[in-house]
Amino acid sequence: MIKFFRQIRYKLMSSGNTSKYLKYAIGEILLVMIGILLALQVNNWNENRKERNQENAILTQLQAEFKSNLSQLDDKIKSKKESIKSALRLFTYVDYPEMRIKDSVDFYLGRTIPYTTFDPIINDLASSGELRLISNNSLKRKLSRWTSEIADLREDELQWKDYRDNKYVPFLIEYYQLRTVRKLANESNVLGKYLIEDDPTTVMNSEIGESVHQHDFNDLLNHPDFEDHLERCLTKNRHSLNQSLILRKRVVELLNTLNAEIDQ
Repeated sequence: MIKFFRQIRYKLMSSGNTSKYLKYAIGEILLVMIGILLALQVNNWNENRKERNQENAILTQLQAEFKSNLSQLDDKIKSKKESIKSALRLFTYVDYPEMRIKDSVDFYLGRTIPYTTFDPIINDLASSGELRLISNNSLKRKLSRWTSEIADLREDELQWKDYRDNKYVPFLIEYYQLRTVRKLANESNVLGKYLIEDDPTTVMNSEIGESVHQHDFNDLLNHPDFEDHLERCLTKNRHSLNQSLILRKRVVELLNTLNAEIDQ
């Protein structure tokens, strides 16, 4: 083909017909430009297709991650509700001594001990530069806010953990037998299920038994500081529960958007 055009150009130059040669030269330039534009268009199409494939892979991965996050968050919400319910029940025992039963007191005490922290899978698309591949601007904004929304909940959860470790549990150790409380918690899978220990399998697989040094549970319930500790347990868990429910709504919104994008 190149040889064919070269022969035409040579004949036109040899004939001395300048106007025909100029027309031919312009036509040849236009053909070259059209060829370049077509090549660029094909290249752009290939790049766009490559980016869309990458976007679909990212969306599918995010969908799986947020499903896992939602499942974990639901477990943590359940734990917080159990702690709140138990604190309220213990307040009832404080106010109405005639309702007190030792096994019930120990049972509900065990459910005020756990703390839970939401530890989601975080895909940091912004720092990796992959966020630009997502074409849905609304989805991009939601994903960019995700880390800060987790931080708000984590702050509340760690406040309760700090209070529990430094004030509540030491108080129970001083005025009651924590061994018996933990025994009931272990049997009901409270401690292992919500991972409040470094190695929950060790907790669940060991039977610590009841303490032979029994304190009167009435002394604990009648202690004026016990109400204060219950109030902290109730307030901190309620606050983090509210944050968890707000975050759960965000996760559901993200999943709905991801599902819609993937189904397109």
